Amino acid sequence: MDFYTLAPIATILDLAYAGLTAFIALITPFAAELAPALGVIALTLVVRLALIPVGRSQVRAEFTRKRLAPMLEQLKRRYGKRPEVLQQKTLELYRDEKASPLAGILPALAQAPVLSIIYGLFIVVTINGHANALLDAQLFGVTLGTTLVSGAVSWPGILVFAVPLTVIAVVAWISRRIALAAAAPVASTDSNAAMGASIARWLSWLPFITVVFAALVPLAATVYLTVTTTWTLVERVILRKTMAPKG
Repeated sequence: MDFYTLAPIATILDLAYAGLTAFIALITPFAAELAPALGVIALTLVVRLALIPVGRSQVRAEFTRKRLAPMLEQLKRRYGKRPEVLQQKTLELYRDEKASPLAGILPALAQAPVLSIIYGLFIVVTINGHANALLDAQLFGVTLGTTLVSGAVSWPGILVFAVPLTVIAVVAWISRRIALAAAAPVASTDSNAAMGASIARWLSWLPFITVVFAALVPLAATVYLTVTTTWTLVERVILRKTMAPKG
């Protein structure tokens, strides 16, 4: 069964299609062939503006984890040999501090439905019973529904993919540097602390997965990922500065 033919999904996809095509038609007299790509960018910016509270929640969760880290370390030293007690005491700590160990994780999944809708807009032939005119939309001669790995892109069209992929890679590198700086290991003889630092270093490579994913999805989704990853980096830098605990 096609995911995009399910009644609720088809309706949402159709609404997104109607809004995007209307915006593209509005700016086409001024933007010409750039209108479809600009439509994707505009949709991305609208989504990111709506997700600012999610970004604040994630940054707040970062500061909470840093604040609770010494307390959690003490609990590990005291109850490390009694896993059940350690789990209970950890949950009590989070409850007393009005925090959650999952804070900041679930909001990170908020963009997945949006990306799936944008993906569907440029791969589905029929949307809710009518033809999908977006399949013919192009950016500098490359159809927005084309993927880099499809083999349908030749020179110089490859440059249309190369530019956003390079931007995503640079953003991923900067994000990794920031993540490593924020999770700089504290001198400790505790093996748990050393393991945590090692895990943090491995997780710092996760942003580069976006580069691989961007090469596999249609060009429209690649444009979306370029804008949203850049926005995320700038947003996090600003929020970390403005939301940092006093003193």
